[in-house]
Amino acid sequence: MLKIENLKVRIGDREVLHGIDLQINDGETHVLMGPNGSGKSTLLMTIMGFGNYQVTEGRILYNGKDITSMPIDERAKLGIGMLFQRPPTISGLKLGKLLSAVAGGKTGDIPGYARSMNMEGFLERDINKGFSGGEIKRSEVLQLMVQRPDFVMADEPESGVDLENISLMGNSIARLLQKDMHIVNRQKSGLIITHTGYILNYIEADFGHVMIDGMIRCHGNPREILNVIKEKGYKECLACQQI
Repeated sequence: MLKIENLKVRIGDREVLHGIDLQINDGETHVLMGPNGSGKSTLLMTIMGFGNYQVTEGRILYNGKDITSMPIDERAKLGIGMLFQRPPTISGLKLGKLLSAVAGGKTGDIPGYARSMNMEGFLERDINKGFSGGEIKRSEVLQLMVQRPDFVMADEPESGVDLENISLMGNSIARLLQKDMHIVNRQKSGLIITHTGYILNYIEADFGHVMIDGMIRCHGNPREILNVIKEKGYKECLACQQI
């Protein structure tokens, strides 16, 4: 579904990604770990197509189509969706209006999705205005549920969320990724950034990767990688480098 080849990305005059290679097949969920400032969020924002992230080399293929220079809205229409780590507050735009815009005409599903995320009382509120951290993240998941993307990206979905909301969000993201189906029957894929690894309690990830200083240094079983990081830190990933 997604193939990244030798991707190099600059923000301003600084190169942040230094040649990323990554392939995510249909039905697979990959987890990306790494220390703060290593370039994980930059990778997701570049895949989504944000303009501040300049691709200087390499390309991004989605279902065999080169989307490296494609605008954000066209990528979304192709089926790419993203849960942001720190989404903006949008005054004057009601959450319900946004959901209607991305629902593709299936607005009848919105009330049910809102109930499932405990967000019924937020549909007439400005997006993220006065929302708590957990409410913002639930709103992000709700937007993805309505959009129904084929490729789901989530940037630290458990960040700033209490244990009860982590369970709700984790199970909801698992349904988005069709984790109740055998991998050969799934049509959804995902790339999830996590620092704590809590999300792995709800989403059975297929592959794990570690990014350090703008390069992917290690690939493997996500739980095994997480355990090594907890015990020995990221320096062990640099020493191992199972690429």
